Amino acid sequence: MNVLAPSPAVAVAQFAPTADTAANLVVIEGLVAAASSRGADLVVFPEYSSYFVDPFDDSLRGAAQDIDGSFVASLIRLAAEHDVHLVAGLLERGTEGRVRNAVVAVNGSGVLACYRKLHLYDAFGQRESDWIEPGEIAEPEVFELLGMRFGLMTCYDLRFPEVGRVLADAGVDVILVPAEWVRGPLKEHHWRTLLHARAIENTVYVAAADHPPPLGVGSSMIVDPQGVEIAAIGTATDIAVTHLDAGAVARVRRVNPALRLRRFEVRPRD
Repeated sequence: MNVLAPSPAVAVAQFAPTADTAANLVVIEGLVAAASSRGADLVVFPEYSSYFVDPFDDSLRGAAQDIDGSFVASLIRLAAEHDVHLVAGLLERGTEGRVRNAVVAVNGSGVLACYRKLHLYDAFGQRESDWIEPGEIAEPEVFELLGMRFGLMTCYDLRFPEVGRVLADAGVDVILVPAEWVRGPLKEHHWRTLLHARAIENTVYVAAADHPPPLGVGSSMIVDPQGVEIAAIGTATDIAVTHLDAGAVARVRRVNPALRLRRFEVRPRD
C-alpha cells in the first residue's frame, strides 16, 4: 500500500490592519485559530499587519518595532499555541527617520526568515520611499516546512519578475506574498494577472494575502504551478485554506522545463 507523504496545508488570511497594533493582534489570533481548526500548517497575513494608516504619517516611526519586539513575540506565541507557521508583514525600526517594510516567518520556536521589501511603491501617485527605506539586496529569505521550501516577497515586488526568478533559483516551491495592493483603475486585474504569471513562469505555487476593500483589492489567493487558482477569498475578512501537492512542482517542470531552457540569468543592479 502506498502511503502519501504529508503535504503542508497553507492558508491566506485577509484582513484590514489598523493603527492599533493590539487590535490587529486580536484579529490575527482569531484568523490563526480559524485556519488551524481547518488544518492549516502555515498562515500568510498581509503586508503591514502590525500597523497601517492611510495616508502614511509620522506615527509610523512610533509604531515601528524591532524584529525581537512584542509584535513578533506575539506571532511566535500564537504559532506555538496552534502548532502552525505564520508569515506576516510589520513595520520594523529603520534608520535616518524612515522605517522598514518587513515580513517575518515564524514558528513556535522563533523567527525562521525575515525579508525587507526591495521595491518600494513609488508609483500610481504614491511615494512609499518617503517613509520606508528599501531592503538591501541579499540572499533570498527561505524556510522549509513538510518537505517544501517557501520564499518571501512583498506586494510591489510582484511587478518585478526578477524577484520571483531569484526565489525559483533558490529552490523554492512556494512564493509567499504579503501585500497591501492599493485599489485603483485596473489594479485588481493587475493583481490577479501578476500572481498567475509569477506562478506560471517559475512553475511554483504562489500564496498571496491582501487587505480587503476599500483600501486593498482583496482577492487573496493561492495559485498552483500551472497558474490555476486553487483557493481564494473575495472582499471579506476571511481565510482560504488548501493542501499543496509536494510533487506538483516537479511534475509540472517535467512537462514545462522553462527554467531549465532559459538563456538568461538575474543579476543585481546598483
